[in-house]
Amino acid sequence: MSPEKIRESVIAGTWYPSDPVLLKRELAGYLDRAAPAALEGEPAGLVVPHAGYVYSGGVAAWSYKLLTRSMFDRVLIMAPSHRAGFTGASISLADGYRTPLGVVALDHELIAEFRECPDIIQYNPRAESGEHSLEIQLPFLQVVLGDFLLTPLIIGTRAPEFCLNLAEAVAQICAEKRVLLIASSDLSHYHSDATARRLDGVCLKLLERFDPEGLAVEVENQTTEACGAGPIITLLHAGRKLGADRCKVLNYANSGDVTGDTSGVVGYAAAAIYRGAEDG
Repeated sequence: MSPEKIRESVIAGTWYPSDPVLLKRELAGYLDRAAPAALEGEPAGLVVPHAGYVYSGGVAAWSYKLLTRSMFDRVLIMAPSHRAGFTGASISLADGYRTPLGVVALDHELIAEFRECPDIIQYNPRAESGEHSLEIQLPFLQVVLGDFLLTPLIIGTRAPEFCLNLAEAVAQICAEKRVLLIASSDLSHYHSDATARRLDGVCLKLLERFDPEGLAVEVENQTTEACGAGPIITLLHAGRKLGADRCKVLNYANSGDVTGDTSGVVGYAAAAIYRGAEDG
């Protein structure tokens, strides 16, 4: 790989340790403390928070703990854009993403197929610049999966029609392939603990009901919040098209549980979608 084609880390040393030994130790601690979840089937996709590890790593580990038993070598991450406003989704032109644990190679086969959907997916250089929501997932994946190929999508909208169209593309491209889908999202932002738990409770119930349509409505009505609403809604729609029919919320917490400051918190959830066992 040419060095100029590697997307360098923009958050190592701030959002997570830049020292690989310390980083592995921190991630191992989160994974050790996460309880193993009992699913009736193998996870097809995950919802994972994307704050700094000190705040949300303990919650994220509940999703990633599932991968210690279910191995994937291809991962599609859908993450929201925090700094660049745009319509549609952006897919990287890089050859890999670097973290302190090494370079994650991009899945050029899948990326080439996604680039054949220019109406909804293009390359937006502003989308990757300074963005943390996708990169923050990579060290966890490097620890639990080892080597894997990455398809990175930065999403700039939560419009229901776009989410449906993107989900259709994801389902068509990933059908017959073993690809783990990940939606990167935090929940409510900067409310009191009580308000955050009320708002986040709406999202958690809709996840458990596997209800992307309901989530789109409630986000629009501001009765719940998720900065990665677009990725979550797309994940649920795509998962449904790929055969998943259940979602299990694995853990929930907010930043106040870590800092002790409950005056203005950020909510975090871990969840998994999967196909339930056939009755009978």
